[in-house]
Amino acid sequence: MKSTLMRIALVSFLFVLFIPNLASAELKTFIKEYTYQASDEDSKNSSRTIALREVKRLLLEELGTYLESVTEVKDFKLTKDQIATLTAGIVKTEIVEEKWDGRTYWLKSKIAADSGEVIKAIAGLRKDRVKTKELEEVRKRSDELLRENERLRKELTVAKGHMKQKKEAAYNKTIKELTSVDWFEKGYASETAGNHNDAIDAFSKAIELNPRYAKAYSKRGLAYNMVDNPELAVEDFNRAIKLNPKDAGTYNNRGNVYTY
Repeated sequence: MKSTLMRIALVSFLFVLFIPNLASAELKTFIKEYTYQASDEDSKNSSRTIALREVKRLLLEELGTYLESVTEVKDFKLTKDQIATLTAGIVKTEIVEEKWDGRTYWLKSKIAADSGEVIKAIAGLRKDRVKTKELEEVRKRSDELLRENERLRKELTVAKGHMKQKKEAAYNKTIKELTSVDWFEKGYASETAGNHNDAIDAFSKAIELNPRYAKAYSKRGLAYNMVDNPELAVEDFNRAIKLNPKDAGTYNNRGNVYTY
């Protein structure tokens, strides 16, 4: 009898300990809308790319603001911008609805995130300087492309002849790179979640849009290795090294494949 009571007490104690963990995990959904006013040079595709990038930025900022208030994240001593940078490699943006009337592109998108899982992923990423730096570089490049895109859009309103054609080509290039960055982030989030095949598909789309995207080859190589395809992994690491010979991490990843 005494033994039975002790077992019941132990189970009850463990259950009480488990309750706070359940309470700390909460599914949060954030929804944002964005309207992009197209210029004469914009197509449906370019308008959609810019609108998607901007609405994603707004969503990540709102998620960052929420997480900044959570006790566990406060202990990490991260700024809202740092949180937004890391969560870009954890969560995915889902398009709820979109409309194009030839002049404006309207998007409604959402992020649905389990706060407990996101906090756990942030804790892991912040301790990994390589991954943190990768996500910082992605955000920096995205911001640069958006600024360059805006500058070119303004310059195209007065450009003529050969100069107009040159700037149109540069403008279209920024659109392709922005789309490539978006696929890279999707791949990163899939890889973080352990969905390696989804990550391979996303990194492949990023590479298709930007064949010189060294980091996308490197990340796809890691994903290939995780699905037991070392031959394709080494091929991707070789491509990444050819494009960026100074990336020590890729050499290390290739060496790990040869070792095992």
